[in-house]
Amino acid sequence: QVQLVESGGGLVQAGGSLRLSCVVSGSIFRFNAMGWYRQAAGKQRELVADITSGGTSTYADSVKGRFTISRDNGKNTVYLTMNSLKPEDTAVYYCNRPGGASPDNALYAWGQGTLVTVSS
Repeated sequence: QVQLVESGGGLVQAGGSLRLSCVVSGSIFRFNAMGWYRQAAGKQRELVADITSGGTSTYADSVKGRFTISRDNGKNTVYLTMNSLKPEDTAVYYCNRPGGASPDNALYAWGQGTLVTVSS
């Protein structure tokens, strides 16, 4: 069974930076695309960035130019570096393997996520 453990969230002022990490166990990590999702209070979960097994990344328009997704296949870990944070980036952030009927769906059971709070 695949397990996802996210970490690195916290409270940061607008304009600040954070780096999130997600350790993946129980899957052949290096062969799979991975993504970072977020869910703000009262809103649906959305995919904000994903990275293929070969390292090609794509981003939601709302984070393009500010967030960077990366991966370390030797450590079974995917990262999300977030710069120039805005209050609207406040959400619980999750990693998962993209897939399913809609772009915001994912294939594995969700982890506990990590909370990012951006103060103005």
